[in-house]
Amino acid sequence: MKNVFRKTVILTMMLFGGNCLYAQNKALVNTAASPFAKLSSVNMDEVIWTKGFWADRFKVCRDSMLPNLWKIYTDPTMGHATQNFEIAAGLDTGTHVGPPFQDGDFYKLFEGVAAMYAVTRDQKLDALMDKTIALFAKAQRPDGYIHTPTLIDERYHPNSSKAFGDRLNFETYNLGHLMTAACVHYRATGKRSFLNIAIKATDYLYRFYKTASPELARNAICPSHYMGVVEMYRTTHDPKYLELAKNLIDIRGLMKDGTDDNQDRIPFRQQTQAVGHAVRANYLYAGAADVYAETGDPTLMHTLNLVWDDVVNRKMYVTGGCGALYDGASPDGTSYLLKDVKEIHQAYGRDYQLPNLTAHNETCASVGNVLWNWRMLQLTGDAKFADIMELTLYNGMLSGISLNGKNFFYANPLSVADDLPFQQRWSKDRVSYIAYSDCCPPNVIRTIAEVGDYAYSIGDKGVWVNLYGGNNLSTNLKDGSKIKLSQQTDYPWNGKISIRINEAPSKPFSVLLRIPGWCTTGAQVTVNGKPVHICLIPGEYAELNRKWHISDKIELWLPMPVKMVEANPLVEEARNQVAVKCGPIVYCMESAGVPKGTKLFNLSLSVKGILTPQKIVIDNSDLVALTGKASLEDTNWKDKLYHEVSAKAPRSVNIQLIPYFAWDNRGKGEMETWIPFSR
Repeated sequence: MKNVFRKTVILTMMLFGGNCLYAQNKALVNTAASPFAKLSSVNMDEVIWTKGFWADRFKVCRDSMLPNLWKIYTDPTMGHATQNFEIAAGLDTGTHVGPPFQDGDFYKLFEGVAAMYAVTRDQKLDALMDKTIALFAKAQRPDGYIHTPTLIDERYHPNSSKAFGDRLNFETYNLGHLMTAACVHYRATGKRSFLNIAIKATDYLYRFYKTASPELARNAICPSHYMGVVEMYRTTHDPKYLELAKNLIDIRGLMKDGTDDNQDRIPFRQQTQAVGHAVRANYLYAGAADVYAETGDPTLMHTLNLVWDDVVNRKMYVTGGCGALYDGASPDGTSYLLKDVKEIHQAYGRDYQLPNLTAHNETCASVGNVLWNWRMLQLTGDAKFADIMELTLYNGMLSGISLNGKNFFYANPLSVADDLPFQQRWSKDRVSYIAYSDCCPPNVIRTIAEVGDYAYSIGDKGVWVNLYGGNNLSTNLKDGSKIKLSQQTDYPWNGKISIRINEAPSKPFSVLLRIPGWCTTGAQVTVNGKPVHICLIPGEYAELNRKWHISDKIELWLPMPVKMVEANPLVEEARNQVAVKCGPIVYCMESAGVPKGTKLFNLSLSVKGILTPQKIVIDNSDLVALTGKASLEDTNWKDKLYHEVSAKAPRSVNIQLIPYFAWDNRGKGEMETWIPFSR
């Protein structure tokens, strides 16, 4: 059926031109015609957040996050992003300022603006994008190449500057984000201005891979272009783009000096575990999932399943964060030959190697985890991927930005201690601009602008409800029939969810409700007040199939008791400790929530203790804290490596835990996610 749909789309393009696609497919990740994807996305303008958690985050994104970061990126004394394009276009003089991946990060920010425009139709955003696209067009070479560090260098050193000469120049990373942003802009506006730039750039990349030497062709890191090229194929239906995407997978791991850090020491299809730089890895896995959606190559899915199992069961933090190590070596412990040991950084470590104080957990790696699991969900319809996506959105991703939307984390440790006697590479406090590595702020901001695109999916059976939050949905089923529904809930603080049918076709269809894996007991569902006797299995979708009528009301109840979870004992740094969860939210303690002067490491919880939800407000954001008691041992560890266990009974103190994503919004202090406990 999907193959027929694809042929129809291509024929329509031939007859009427590419703009006909605008009326049909405006999804963020467009798998509507992907023959090996079970689900497809709703259009970007079809989900409107109305009230509650994601409505609040979306509002902060609209009013604070996007305007603030755009100002930073266009400030010549800070971001210098637009100035780089002006110099590359010959409109100004000067040198390139910023990291070589600055262009790609600006494209990510642009994508966030386009996604916001898709929902708000703010004409100021439209005008801003038009102006910026004109600048991109002036900077692009006639042959399609666009990368401001090289273009600026060409102006001063025309005989020595060379495209793709240095794999650390991030050209393909930048081009990949250009492609994705251009597709999102085209679907949001119907304008081809940016898409035409992306077509020229993708054509250049196609020609490059056709003519470059094998070693030079494999010279790419942080493969956002895998996702970008496939999305260009889905948008233009140019078969050479799919050919390019397949070739990118085929040649990976064939170069002589490949490394685990870049996931190219061995061919992709031979990989069985997650290794190396976590952002590059998660981008690679997301891109490979995109290629599978179009080709159905079972060898790709085999690798993706093996690596996913490795990440989720041995290498992912309780927050969904990825990339435990600042620096390390790989292979580690598998060879006695020094020549086989290679440097890795910001990387996945060994199985169960999940430190807390020194955890890296780059925000971009969490975004990559969302991108990867979203695609796996679209391919399979398996709720386990939605569970990881939700976990990461609420915790590992959202921790990367402050509640007011103006300050950021690059790394996201699980604990922070004032007494740690060494300086880490990245700040322990949120900062307004991450000099030289500002890749995370635009990544997290575009994700927040696009969360609505992850809330629902469409499949042959009907509509899948992936994420819960107050919103209105207006979309079409696979057969084109119109449906509208509204969702009311205080999720993630409360598990009561109400869904009202506002428009439905005359024939039956299914509403599939995700029963989160964390909801292990007590889930209930009613329709129009009457219990529905179906199996509500944690970690699966519950299917409600019937002929729906206007005003039909689905009510889902997901109990949210406070839970203490423990890690596999092989996770050394979490032994005899617990993490506290309530629904999808991971909690932590910070200095602002305990008696003044208390060292968090001296506190412990009782598994029999009661933690009570309490509504609070931090920096104008409504949250739910957990209040209770903890045991405090007054131990002085100054200048001591070891200490005899005291027989003195600890005293009880009041504590408050807050969502992990919200820490460091109440001033400088310590933080702890894994907390010692007693039974």
